[in-house]
Amino acid sequence: MFLGPLEAMKPWNTQGIEGIARFLRKTWRLVIDGSGQRAAKIQNECSLDPETERMLQATIKKVTEDYEALSFNTAISQLMICLNSLAKVDSLPLESVQTFLQLLAPLAPHICEELWQRLGHSGSISEASWPCYQPEKLQQATVKVIFQVNGKYRGDAQLDPQAEQSAALELDPQAEQSAALELAQQQTKVAAQLAGKTIKRVIYVPGKIVNIVAV
Repeated sequence: MFLGPLEAMKPWNTQGIEGIARFLRKTWRLVIDGSGQRAAKIQNECSLDPETERMLQATIKKVTEDYEALSFNTAISQLMICLNSLAKVDSLPLESVQTFLQLLAPLAPHICEELWQRLGHSGSISEASWPCYQPEKLQQATVKVIFQVNGKYRGDAQLDPQAEQSAALELDPQAEQSAALELAQQQTKVAAQLAGKTIKRVIYVPGKIVNIVAV
């Protein structure tokens, strides 16, 4: 299913499934340590950082939609990306691990059933309620905005290495143009380009770019 769309012709090569084997082994190692016990990083009382939580919620949404569309290859790809994110954190909420296993279970029922039981469940993973994503957790608290003057990018390559701030700043996604413009004018390179000039126009694309037209 990972080789491509379900309806497409795909060449069979036993070496091609090695990637999936590695993925399943990594899934096992996420849950079970070398002694066969539940991994110490899985805790009942902890929470994911916002970025990892956003990744998990996005995975719930995409995998659910992909299953409904029989797009198994893209569902597996998303699960791989999510697994990499979960593997990087120091502490994992038990609930998050269980959610990941539920999403994977339709594709790898045997390993997920085994891991589900090792997490302390007596019933089958197939009997658990399907995870639902939380839209509010998909929203980014901040976004990256790039500043330009007269259409020219004033980014890291041209930034004074001694400057305290980068040309790419974090900004509230809902920020007004005035707030974005104020941040832009605080930047060393932007201020230098605006010196002695009059701002004629500001092109603002929220969450992406602030382009200041000055003469």
